[in-house]
Amino acid sequence: MLKQQEKVLEVSNLQTHFFTSEGVSRAVDGIDFTLYKGETLGLVGESGCGKSITSLSILQLIASPPGKIVNGEIRFKGEDLVKKTENEMRSIRGNKISMIFQEPMTSLNPVYSVGEQIAEVFRHHQKLGRKEAWDKAVDMLRLVGIPSPEKRAKQEPFELSGGMRQRVMIAMAMACNPEILIADEPTTALDVTVQAQILDLMKLLQKQLGMSIIMITHDLGVVSETCDRVAVMYAGKIVEYSTAGELFDNPKHPYTKGLLNSLPRPDQDQEELQAIQGSVALQHACRMPLCSALSPRDRPMLKQTSGTYRSRQRQPGPLLDLHTGVGRTAGSEYDYEGSTHMTLPVEHRQDKHPLVQISHLKQYFPIKGGIFGRTVNHVKAVDDISFTIYEGETLSIVGESGCGKSTTGRAILRLDEPTDGDIRFQDLDVLNLNKSELRKLRKHMQVIFQDPFASLNPRQTVRQILSEALAIQDVIPKEKRLERIQELLAHVGLRDDHIDRYPHEFSGGQRQRIGIARALAVEPKLIICDEAVSALDVSIQAQVLNLLKKLQNQYKLTYLFISHDLGVVRHISDRVMVMYLGKIVEIADKKTLFDNPQHPYTQALLSAIPVLGQKEKKERILLTGDVPSPINPPLGCRFNTRCPHAVEACKTKEPELRFTEEGHQVACHLVNG
Repeated sequence: MLKQQEKVLEVSNLQTHFFTSEGVSRAVDGIDFTLYKGETLGLVGESGCGKSITSLSILQLIASPPGKIVNGEIRFKGEDLVKKTENEMRSIRGNKISMIFQEPMTSLNPVYSVGEQIAEVFRHHQKLGRKEAWDKAVDMLRLVGIPSPEKRAKQEPFELSGGMRQRVMIAMAMACNPEILIADEPTTALDVTVQAQILDLMKLLQKQLGMSIIMITHDLGVVSETCDRVAVMYAGKIVEYSTAGELFDNPKHPYTKGLLNSLPRPDQDQEELQAIQGSVALQHACRMPLCSALSPRDRPMLKQTSGTYRSRQRQPGPLLDLHTGVGRTAGSEYDYEGSTHMTLPVEHRQDKHPLVQISHLKQYFPIKGGIFGRTVNHVKAVDDISFTIYEGETLSIVGESGCGKSTTGRAILRLDEPTDGDIRFQDLDVLNLNKSELRKLRKHMQVIFQDPFASLNPRQTVRQILSEALAIQDVIPKEKRLERIQELLAHVGLRDDHIDRYPHEFSGGQRQRIGIARALAVEPKLIICDEAVSALDVSIQAQVLNLLKKLQNQYKLTYLFISHDLGVVRHISDRVMVMYLGKIVEIADKKTLFDNPQHPYTQALLSAIPVLGQKEKKERILLTGDVPSPINPPLGCRFNTRCPHAVEACKTKEPELRFTEEGHQVACHLVNG
């Protein structure tokens, strides 16, 4: 139990509504919670549930119109922030209450150095002179663990890695020693190793400064690692409010159970995820497959059930199957335990046949310099790798940003022309195909891109985007395309009325689903999934992962799955390939790799994964520093500059990728002897 400490923030009956031409959207609809000094409170839930609007309401950053706080109190140390003027709030924002936003690249000003942006906080709130503010900014960069802070302070945001940019955001937020830090998805875009570093840094600074943290995230592993208490939000309301330990050990609300059951677990194998169907119900209709037969607007009250535990639940009553409209009784064959169940066809895979064979693949990007723009060096993004993708399997590629994962996928598709090597798709020599032959091949090789907004034509509707894919490859007759498009939308969780909307009218997760539908449209043999579910909530992610596995069984699809989420990788993969700085360091089937990782880099990646509700925290292998530059990679083993076990041979001789046992390859001097 938490000690009753000083109350820093009290939110009472907060209601933030948006008034649009389509009606009133109750984004936050009567929530209550308390934040104590020195604690971390997690706000969790799907996109659209009201998490970020709650944080913006606290800071009085709701754009009016169309948004407005229509009711409630937000008391910061006894003073109601709702009644503060804009000038009064300016002295609080960044000074007493700070915020870390989800995407640092869009939050940092691209034309000013990071040092200038941090120094501005000191000049505004503490009225320091330019020289003193600059020195303080450099000290903050040093505090958050950025190497060579004097040099980094003079750089613009684009010159820093994603992890460093997030550290800059933390430095800016922490500049005035705030009493409350609101962290809105602070680690969503980060690799698992960088995520571990950022979370450890936030906990260290919290302990040193005694501040309180509101952690907004959809990553329940992060919540388990960092939070003292958790508020689960759904459709603008808090449906469950409890200590983190109680929430993970004994969740009460069906929605909380659904979120937990939707999550791939990196510590265990799951044949199938149990997905919550549909999307966040803005008008509070229930999404559970079995629901009390009450009016959708009959809202249950949040009540205390035991200790600090509170949960919104309707009283037991006649159960209604929303898929058939037929009433059922509890305990039937469809009894609900938090999510729906989809039976996938079972297929016994025959002997493996190679679908794609990659030999000595190199992908170098030239660096131009001088007056005449001559090539002065190369970025060695992928540097001499060989592997095979077998028919019907899912091979995943994992590793930190910059390791060459996405570049490998693009090279296979010839979206980038490889520098050297050999790529064979069945009996075809991919690198020697002309444009016409390559276009025909791409019916069998499709891709789901990492950034859906950049990969969708902003001037085309969903109907046009999917029709174009079907027309180019002439898959089905024109008169049947609408039916096929509607079927694809249903597969990826979109409605028929989305068909004539443009990409900007969708959320990031919905745009990703459009990209998935486009890849599936032509029924390919190979799909390269480049962070295909990274933008999705866990419930939608579970639906998409189940869909990908179902389609794989039905149509014998093959996936090259690129991801930094190792829980997702363990769930969907047959084999896993680990890359570091353009090289393959380990390949094995998923069970072998997760249960017995042999390369030090793989061991560090797996140790950094947050695990839900784990009583005894596992020992974490912290990697110091950033990934070296692929322009001038280290001699010998490329991991030697960060490896805690490196010996002299690692610094001079490059290890070969060798078999240590059947199906398990490792490139490490310590393993290969």
